[in-house]
Amino acid sequence: MATPPFRRQSPIHISHCTLAASFDFLGDRWSLLILRSALFGVRRYDDFHTEIGIPRTVLADRLKRLVASGLMTRQDYKADGSRPRKEYLLTEMGEALRLPFLAMRQWSDRWVGQGRTPPMTIIRKSDGAEIRVGFVDTKARVVPGDDLAARFEDWAPVPMKGAE
Repeated sequence: MATPPFRRQSPIHISHCTLAASFDFLGDRWSLLILRSALFGVRRYDDFHTEIGIPRTVLADRLKRLVASGLMTRQDYKADGSRPRKEYLLTEMGEALRLPFLAMRQWSDRWVGQGRTPPMTIIRKSDGAEIRVGFVDTKARVVPGDDLAARFEDWAPVPMKGAE
């Protein structure tokens, strides 16, 4: 996408921006790391604790928040010879984070990875072709970044200066 022209404020006020709202909704770094691990298949409290190195009180709080927000659900499991416990599964809403998380991984491989070969490549199972996140229109055609534009809804106007 071409560099947007200089502006003194965003075209959508932060109070109407769903992207800004998603940052509050998803939470902090710990919540994002829990969701990342869950997208890889981690489900159990002790496994989250061990993998992420998160303090137990923080983990319990974040899992409770992720369940309350509808991103995860709790269900019982019982391993042989132990008491019943809870495991945490992604809901449909939580699973839908796979695409934005993969886009973020793709970005970080390029800009944060310090020139190293990425630790993981997403491929198509049928032929091994590398998969990349990109812009695709509703007719499944790839759209180059310089062909992107925005259309704004009437209900989300930019407030006048000082009128918040």
